[in-house]
This record gives sequence, structure tokens and C-alpha cells, in this order.
Amino acid sequence: MNFLPKTQALRIGRSLFALGVVAVLGSTLSACASVVSLDPAPDSNNAACAEVTVRLPGQIEQLDKRQTDAQATGAWGTPAAVIARCGLPEVKVSALPCVTAGGVDWLVDDSAKPSYRFISFGRNPATEVIVDSNLASGVSALEAIAPAVEHIKATDHCLASAK
Repeated sequence: MNFLPKTQALRIGRSLFALGVVAVLGSTLSACASVVSLDPAPDSNNAACAEVTVRLPGQIEQLDKRQTDAQATGAWGTPAAVIARCGLPEVKVSALPCVTAGGVDWLVDDSAKPSYRFISFGRNPATEVIVDSNLASGVSALEAIAPAVEHIKATDHCLASAK
């Protein structure tokens, strides 16, 4: 019979064990950091959206930013608690209530509670932020994202918060 020397067999066994651990960790970590699948907004290829996207925060509250598969988008948390999309048509008239957070006017659509949809007002293109209020604060999300959205010049303001 042909056997390996004991030390060589131990080295091979340790190497196989280490490879197994690396494979398990690799698949586990990739599962945690899965890509968030989103639909891009109609004007997501607008250069202004590129300016917004590169300035999106790496974290909102304790939620880390995740990779998305659509242009001009962002997502935070696992599961995604906050989603942002740039490239929507500019809104200048709406019956939705308007708030100002982080220096940006936002329309508030609460028709899908507990999720809230916020749309930047008077900016072309508009940015949409969707927040699951069970997992994150809408105010915190808007204040964190607003500095990026401010790179799109405001052409109008909500009547309720006229400046």
C-alpha cells in the first residue's frame, strides 16, 4: 500500500479544511450582501442623477448602503428599509402634503403605510425616497439623502414652505 507520510497528510487535511471554511464564509458573506434589484427611474441617465448618486451616504441611521442593480439608485438595510431613485419627472404641482427636510422640499405619499414615498419637489429630475417606517425613520432618511439631492438646483418650492 502507498500511504502519505503523517505530516504531509495533516498538511493536506488542514488545507482542505481551510478551503472549506473559506468557501462557506464566502457564500455566507455574499448572501448577506446580496444586490438589491430595483427599476431605474425614466431619466436615470441624466447627468444630474450621477451627481446625486455619487453623493449618497454610506449609512442611514445604523443601516449600511447596499449595492443595487439599477442606475441612479441606492438602498440601505437588510432587508432594504430605505430606497432612493433619481430620474423621475419634476413635480411643481401636487395635492400631496409637502415637508422640508435637510433643506429639500419633499412631497409625502403615505398611501402605502407603513411605507412612505417622498418625492423631491421643484427639482429636475426629481428624486424618490421610499422608507419602510417599521425599519427606519423617514426624517433621518431624508436628512441623510438631502445633501446629495441639493446638487440638483431647486426651481420651485412648496407653497407651505415657501422660502
